Amino acid sequence: MNLVKTSLLNGLAVGIKMLTLLGLNKVLAIYVGPAGYAAIGQFQNALQLITTFTGGAISNGVIKYTAEYHESPTQQLKLWKTAGAITVFGSVLVAILVALFHRQLALIFLKDESLGSVFLWFAGGVLFFSLNTLLLAILNGRKEILLYVTANIFGSFLSLAVTYFLATKYGLLGALIALVIYQSVSFIITVSLCLRTAWFNFGSLFGYPDRGVLSNLCGYFLMAVVSAVCVPLGQVLVRNHLGNTLGWEVAGYWEAMWRLSAAYLLLVTTTLSVYYLPRLAELKTGDEIRKEVLSGYRLILPVAIVAGLFMYLLRDVIVSVLFTSEFYPVRELFLGQVIGDSLKICSWIMAYVMLSKAMVKLFIFTEILFCLSFYLLSVVFTGMWGIKAVTWAYAANYALYGFVMYIYVYRRLDKNSVSTMAQAQ
Repeated sequence: MNLVKTSLLNGLAVGIKMLTLLGLNKVLAIYVGPAGYAAIGQFQNALQLITTFTGGAISNGVIKYTAEYHESPTQQLKLWKTAGAITVFGSVLVAILVALFHRQLALIFLKDESLGSVFLWFAGGVLFFSLNTLLLAILNGRKEILLYVTANIFGSFLSLAVTYFLATKYGLLGALIALVIYQSVSFIITVSLCLRTAWFNFGSLFGYPDRGVLSNLCGYFLMAVVSAVCVPLGQVLVRNHLGNTLGWEVAGYWEAMWRLSAAYLLLVTTTLSVYYLPRLAELKTGDEIRKEVLSGYRLILPVAIVAGLFMYLLRDVIVSVLFTSEFYPVRELFLGQVIGDSLKICSWIMAYVMLSKAMVKLFIFTEILFCLSFYLLSVVFTGMWGIKAVTWAYAANYALYGFVMYIYVYRRLDKNSVSTMAQAQ
């Protein structure tokens, strides 16, 4: 399936997910307010960090090697059994630790020990949460786009229903619990779709780990752990800086802008993960990869720019429709954010080459460097120009990141095998 067909099919799921996310934004704006938005952002970052150690760290590796082993079902089965063993072991271990330290986690991430029960809910459902992530990675790697899209559509509707019910009934506590429940329950939908295929059975996820597969996944584990620590930690630090210096309502405005940005970019970012990662994993020469990257720039980047332009022009309507009057200051954040979003997509198209070819050292170095620079730029910029400058810090950070990707990834592509690029780091 080519990029255009994948984008169109994936666009259906993304369109539905965007509508549900926009609906959720309105529900959360009414029932939790700006400060509640900040708390939800903190909790989501905590989930990102914690689920890395339940098997989420290897999902990109599962996508890559499932695609790479497309002509060897035996190798795919070894991969899935190994990934399943890692997921089960990691999930059980994490569930125990989270349950034991739920109050401390609530105090660290939510600044409120009384919200510790949400981490207990997470501990209870983390295994299904992680198995769902694994199954989606397998579907992605096998290019079962229709099943992948179907699973995501059902997940979107489920998230809307669960969050609406719990947030309207229990406020912030309900919204936080909903973030855990719907992703765990989604496992039932995803596994039922997988069982309809001829190539999958439930036993495909369980077995003794293969040493060779473990070695291959190790690099992706390291990359994901670094990303899972740096990205959420960077956002937590920025959010804490805004909250402590400008007020937690201001931090909530930034969180609202961040969520809007993620929603309108869904088509672009999911197309990158659904099409680009498995596709780049299959390609062997730099010339082939360069052509794929350029095709991405021709199709994906214009979509991101046009979407960002519409977001900026319609910012007043968007804020009034999707939020409440309390969120009016968010409109001041749009210009820097949409420019930063376009720069992010521009750099990510090249960065996916680094990810697909397991350039571990370069990935780890750039992830740490640019998460740190985002925080430092945010501190400096907001100190000089106030809240709106946090989005310009985001834009400046991705401009620098894109330049590094061009120098160290794109310019090194040639007509020979690119496997030496990862080895030469």
